[in-house]
Amino acid sequence: MTTERLFSESYLRRLESLALVFRRLAATQTQGERRSSRRGHSVEFADFRPYALGDDFRRIDWNAYARLEKLFVKLFVEEQEITINLLIDNSPSMDWGEPNKFEYAIRTAASLGYIGLVNLDRVRVQAMYSSGERAPSLKPVRGKRSALTLFNYLQSLAPAKPEGLIENSVVEPLKQDHGIVFVFSDLFGDHWQNLVNRVSSLGNAVALFHILSPDEIEPTLSGDFSLVDRENQAEVEVTADFETLRQYRKIFTAWQTQWQQFCAARDVAYIPVTTTIAIEELMFSTLPTQGVLV
Repeated sequence: MTTERLFSESYLRRLESLALVFRRLAATQTQGERRSSRRGHSVEFADFRPYALGDDFRRIDWNAYARLEKLFVKLFVEEQEITINLLIDNSPSMDWGEPNKFEYAIRTAASLGYIGLVNLDRVRVQAMYSSGERAPSLKPVRGKRSALTLFNYLQSLAPAKPEGLIENSVVEPLKQDHGIVFVFSDLFGDHWQNLVNRVSSLGNAVALFHILSPDEIEPTLSGDFSLVDRENQAEVEVTADFETLRQYRKIFTAWQTQWQQFCAARDVAYIPVTTTIAIEELMFSTLPTQGVLV
C-alpha cells in the first residue's frame, strides 16, 4: 500500500477540519496528572486547530474567521497534550475480505492519527500481534510534520503469525500515559474482552472499532463447504442451507449485542464498521454521529 493510495491531498485537507470529541473526555480524565491543562495562559503560541464544541470562545481567532469563515482556536505550549493510542489487530483473520479488513483498519487509524497530529496531540501506534518477542510499535510522534512518519509506519505493518496477543506490550504504556485509545479489530478470539477490560480500567477514553467484512455479516454461501480458520488453520465441514444461515445470523447478532453491552458497561464506545462503508463516509458522517469526531 503506497502513501498515494492511502490518501489524497484533498482528503487530508478535509480531515484538518475535524476535531476529536474524545479529546475533551481524555483531558478531563487526566487533568492534574500532567502539566496544567488550563488554556490561553501561556504566551508561547504554537498553532491553530478547528473549533470544537465546548472550546473557550476567548481563544477563537476572529481574523482567521474573517478570512476563511471558519472557527479556529489558538493553541499554546501550556495546553495539555493528549496521547492518541492506535491499537491495531494484525492477526491473520484481519487479512481477509473485500475490501480487506486489515487495510481498512490501517486507513481508519491513519485518518484518526492525522487529526490528532494536526491538533498537536501525540500519536502512538501498537500492533497487537508479533511473530517475534514483542509486538512492534511506533513511539509517540507529534505535529503535522510527523504525518509521513505515521503513514509510513502504518503501511509497514503486516499481518503476523498467530503467536498470541501481546497484552503486556499493549497495556503497559497506557498505565503511565493516559489519553485516547482506539482499538481496531474483528474481535475473533476469546482474549479480546480481557484486553478491552484492562485498557478501559486504566482511565483512558476508549473507542472499539469492530471491523468486519460484509461476507462475515451476511454470508451468501450455499451448498457443502470446508471452512478453514485463518488463525489456527483448523477445518470444519459445513452445509450452508437456509436453516444454517438463519442460525448464523442469530448467533452473529447476539455476539455483537454482547459486545455492545460489554462496552457500555465500561464506558467504551462500541463502533461496528463494515468495510464497504467508504472511509470518507466513516470519518465525515458515521463518527460524528457516534460522538467521536466533530
